[in-house]
Amino acid sequence: MEFRCIHCGSEVKALFVQYSPGNIRLMKCENCKVVADEYIECEITILLIDLILHKRKAYRHLLYNLLNRDAVDVEGIMWKSSFLLLFFELCRNLIIHNSKEGLGSSTTSLSSIWVCGKMLTEVILENFVFFSVLLLPSRFLLNSLSPVTRYKEVFLAIVVSSYFKIFLIAMMVWEFPFPALYIVDVFVLSSNAVALKVLTQSMMIGCIGVCIGAHAAKFATSHLLEIKLVDWFLL
Repeated sequence: MEFRCIHCGSEVKALFVQYSPGNIRLMKCENCKVVADEYIECEITILLIDLILHKRKAYRHLLYNLLNRDAVDVEGIMWKSSFLLLFFELCRNLIIHNSKEGLGSSTTSLSSIWVCGKMLTEVILENFVFFSVLLLPSRFLLNSLSPVTRYKEVFLAIVVSSYFKIFLIAMMVWEFPFPALYIVDVFVLSSNAVALKVLTQSMMIGCIGVCIGAHAAKFATSHLLEIKLVDWFLL
């Protein structure tokens, strides 16, 4: 991908010119005539705050300019983020399981192994359905790219924009109201929609619809798997 102006989304040849170590000049966008990416000189904390606030320019910086640098191992980030996403999903299922069964309930080692195996299976299948439903519309939203590049960029954008699930770890340590779990889901859904909007440059309503459909398919798969696995275990 080419570098992008975080304000208008136009392609730019370079984000800055370096005259000497520590001496750089930020380049302006030829389209909107402003500095193409001021996040280059900002602290990472400012970027994180703007990501939480769902500012599109922060997502453009992250997806187009930060992950597009030669020094960044995009493949490594994608795989590590994927494993972290599965871990966060496992934490979410554990929180739901503990809320239903009760933290004080006695469990045997055999039942604990069954619960862990069941949750791991659910997490893998749920996310397989989620990304399958999500990646299908990208064939029409990103026609200018090859299928492999298209799916990889959409996958990376969704995985990276699911950063808000890191708060699920805090929910396993401290007590939170159970509805907070769904608040995290809403934040993740909205963050996914903004990332998809920035990447595809399509209408926000369409991106929200795609993300809602993918999350709904994941939710339905979760409940279907829970019923089927319980029935199989009882048999």
